[in-house]
Amino acid sequence: MKGLSVTNLKYMKMFANEYELDEISQQAVDQIPWGHHVALFGLHKKDKRLWYIKKTIENGWSRNVLVHQIETKLYERQGQALTNFKDTLPAPQSELAQQVLKNPYNLEFLSVHEEAQERDIEKALVNNLKDFLLELGTGFAFLGNQYHVELEGRDYYMDLLFYHVKLKSYLVIELKNTDFKPEYAGKLNFYLTLVDKHIKDEQDNPTIGLLLCKDKRNMTIEYAIEGISKPMGVSEYNITRTLPKELKGRLPELEEISRRLGDDIEASKEQTSRLQKAS
Repeated sequence: MKGLSVTNLKYMKMFANEYELDEISQQAVDQIPWGHHVALFGLHKKDKRLWYIKKTIENGWSRNVLVHQIETKLYERQGQALTNFKDTLPAPQSELAQQVLKNPYNLEFLSVHEEAQERDIEKALVNNLKDFLLELGTGFAFLGNQYHVELEGRDYYMDLLFYHVKLKSYLVIELKNTDFKPEYAGKLNFYLTLVDKHIKDEQDNPTIGLLLCKDKRNMTIEYAIEGISKPMGVSEYNITRTLPKELKGRLPELEEISRRLGDDIEASKEQTSRLQKAS
């Protein structure tokens, strides 16, 4: 064979060293393109690579999507939402529902400020629905935002309503631009009852709720949802990429950057003025 680069030969050697013959022929390793394998070589743990290979086959991820999922650490986030599913859903529905939710949710694709209001975040999610569905995961169908339900002459509006094909359940998502508060769980519980009573069909499984908050306190959440009979979970969301703690102290603050830029501009003006006078 001709035309094989040194880099590709190194990748081939890595592939041969990492996988046994029976793994290649009997498992999912041989079911994804070579470019996907190259993207996975940066992962040191074999079980993690096999997990991404399985998800790639299940969801039909392109190489770019696979790289995105690796960069956003989907493996570490999947199934990490705090939920009461074990107490409110039968097995195996509870296990499947747990794996559908993640923590935190990566909303860095939104062009909104960290202090954006809930309605602004909601609007941005709808405007970037394709990216949001990719972040939610496979199986979600979007039904609407500010979804209206009337009860006893009063109007109620849920932030976002989805249906999950595999779970056969409606999913109500409530957005909060604050840290978690116990009263949020009570309001979401009411919305789940509304959907179960007014929207859900008999063949559908119980409606699930997801609270997306800026920050969550685990013990407070556990206490808040422990006695609630409706299935719900709580997760954080990230709008802007945060710097590692070890780098924060090494980089100047925004005010310092602005001051330095201002000083540089003034110095440049003075130098230009001196040159003009000299000429």
